[in-house]
Amino acid sequence: MQHSDDTLHPVAISQVMLNFAQRHGIDRQTCLLGTGIADDALSSGEGLVTRTQEMRLIENLMLALPDDGAWGFELGLQYHLATFGVWGFALRTCKTLREAAILGVRYLPLSTAYCRIELVEDDDTFGITFDPDPIPAHLRQFLLERDMATALNLVREITLQGVDFRAIDLTGQPDVSARVIQEECGVLPTFAARSNRILVNRAGASQPFPGYDPVLTRMLEQQCQQRMDTVENSGIAGKVRQQLLGELGLGATLNDMASALALSSRSLRRKLEQEGTSYRDLVEEERRQLALQLLTSTTMKIEEVAAHLAYTDAGGFVRAFRRWQGCSPSEYRDKH
Repeated sequence: MQHSDDTLHPVAISQVMLNFAQRHGIDRQTCLLGTGIADDALSSGEGLVTRTQEMRLIENLMLALPDDGAWGFELGLQYHLATFGVWGFALRTCKTLREAAILGVRYLPLSTAYCRIELVEDDDTFGITFDPDPIPAHLRQFLLERDMATALNLVREITLQGVDFRAIDLTGQPDVSARVIQEECGVLPTFAARSNRILVNRAGASQPFPGYDPVLTRMLEQQCQQRMDTVENSGIAGKVRQQLLGELGLGATLNDMASALALSSRSLRRKLEQEGTSYRDLVEEERRQLALQLLTSTTMKIEEVAAHLAYTDAGGFVRAFRRWQGCSPSEYRDKH
């Protein structure tokens, strides 16, 4: 099972990111800008935030961190079984690492993973693959490395450091160095590989853990299912954002969006109003966030950025940017 943009995530996942940011000198207000995450939600261990809110926090964090650094991988190492509440406890009580992985994927929306995750095995190895394609392009590498580092940490905690890693593969040339990965798991990773995956010894993954309690495991899995029923949310704003960042793109009109969501334009407008937003506000916010990311992390010309954001000309983009940030795109790029 995979995430949708409407899924609610435990607020503890966002709190880990806020703590990480603070250790790197980034204040809380910078991270929460435009997320709509309230302080009372953060102060409650049972609070929930939408995936869209969490993604906005991630974007803010990426913009505030220096360009050089394996930040996604480093952030992933901050997540522990206890971070995820009942999902993490359920993994800890499974009979084997293999069964823990199966349960983890079954209730994946209770985790922090954004990649599409699948289980793989052959005669000698067992593991998981990470497909980052569902993630918006400007967040893809960061979240891929975060998801893989989180998985490494959780596997080590489930097995109490006793796992025999066989391979760590990543496509392309990741931000994290091979040395850092080797220090974490004792295996030199392969870059420019055909897939992103973590493999362990299959026999070891099927070795029962001492103290396994099947009654406790069943009880925790039932709680995972109850939690899943809670976090499934049908908010329309998340579906609109998903379409804007996906197939339709930022140039889609209200009528285009309504048609894609099988709604009338009037119904879409009314549903968004009920969620405290509007189609124009959603498009503006997605354009603003993506503009900030492109200006600070690429050398694209202003005209190219404008086209990427579906503006008909650079002038329209510059005027909008001045309204958002109080300066021109070029001035913003120079400062950052």
